[in-house]
Amino acid sequence: MSYRYAEEHTPPEPQRASDVAITTFDHLYEVDPRLMQEWVTQQTFPNWDTLRIMHSRHDHLDWMHEHFAHKVIHGSELLPEDQVPHSPGEVST
Repeated sequence: MSYRYAEEHTPPEPQRASDVAITTFDHLYEVDPRLMQEWVTQQTFPNWDTLRIMHSRHDHLDWMHEHFAHKVIHGSELLPEDQVPHSPGEVST
């Protein structure tokens, strides 16, 4: 087994997902780091750790909900009715 620092610490080239988000790995969306540099010191993570965090996020949320939430609601329940996103193909009225 060998460890190549450059390969482990250099994520794939980011693709712009929106004005404020990028994606590096499939299904991994991040706030564009350039927007946070003034307030948050950016850290370098090895690729395997980034993927580990991404794959365990649902376990973490489940644990937090189990231990601290009295009730779990969907984010769309917080939006006014006219701003609730619709499923693709669904006709809004």
